[in-house]
Amino acid sequence: MFKSLSDLQKLIQENKVRKKLALAVSQDDHSLDAVHSAYKAGIIEPILIGSRPDTEAIIAEKGYDFSGATFIHELDNEKAVELAVRMVHDNKADILMKGKVPTPVLLKGVLNKEWGLRTGSLLSHFALFEVDTYHKLIAVTDVAMNIAPNLKDKIAIVNNSVGYLNKMGIVKPKVAVLGAIEMVNESMQATLDAALLSKMNQRDQIKNCIIDGPLAFDNAVSFESAKHKGIKSEVAGDTDILLMPDIEVGNVLYKTLVFFAKAKVASVILGATAPIVLTSRSDSEESKYNSILLAAMA
Repeated sequence: MFKSLSDLQKLIQENKVRKKLALAVSQDDHSLDAVHSAYKAGIIEPILIGSRPDTEAIIAEKGYDFSGATFIHELDNEKAVELAVRMVHDNKADILMKGKVPTPVLLKGVLNKEWGLRTGSLLSHFALFEVDTYHKLIAVTDVAMNIAPNLKDKIAIVNNSVGYLNKMGIVKPKVAVLGAIEMVNESMQATLDAALLSKMNQRDQIKNCIIDGPLAFDNAVSFESAKHKGIKSEVAGDTDILLMPDIEVGNVLYKTLVFFAKAKVASVILGATAPIVLTSRSDSEESKYNSILLAAMA
């Protein structure tokens, strides 16, 4: 059980993990901050793809030492993305990271049928939070990729998230399928989906995890709250993964945890052949660094 995001770094360094990271359109100071920290910690070998003069100017301004890193000069953003994606596709890099390029351009490369990173699975966003008031790390999915996931999408999102935690050594993660209430209501699709996901898990159609739902947020994260409402659940109060009903709920919860609860977070895109670090410019350097750690855990 991981209690803090720093536990990820300890495990990576203890096992001497060192992954090759391809930064697509590298002339981005925010990304370079996190990449440099991970490089100096011995966690990654950076491959910086983009405008080399602009990238080196940022490096010089910040006083960073990237000696030993690989530089690939490419002024065209789409071509830089292609080079980065191809390197991951050809097993010359282990992690893809978004630099100074719009997300749709990066994802277009990821989904390229010839040299992209398709697996046939749905791409989904996975965020891992360290919250002072919770006893272990807790994941939230999906808050950034899938707008209004249907049952089929939610199955894929669960499988992506569970598979990733399995790779991190969490053998049977507990998944709480969130709704506004903890009872099935035929007028509330989220509760119907939750009941179906729970039953599918019981029948071993969704494996390597324990799923319960619908659960309201308080029941999912508080054993006392679940006990007070008479809810008997293996998941309530000990959740590893919070499955969101839609992107609005997920996005609000993500930002509430960051800005109000001051939680630490790491996030990646799952469902491709390799983890993708796709952060926004508003994310802190610490969040970007933690996201690289999370990607390296796979």
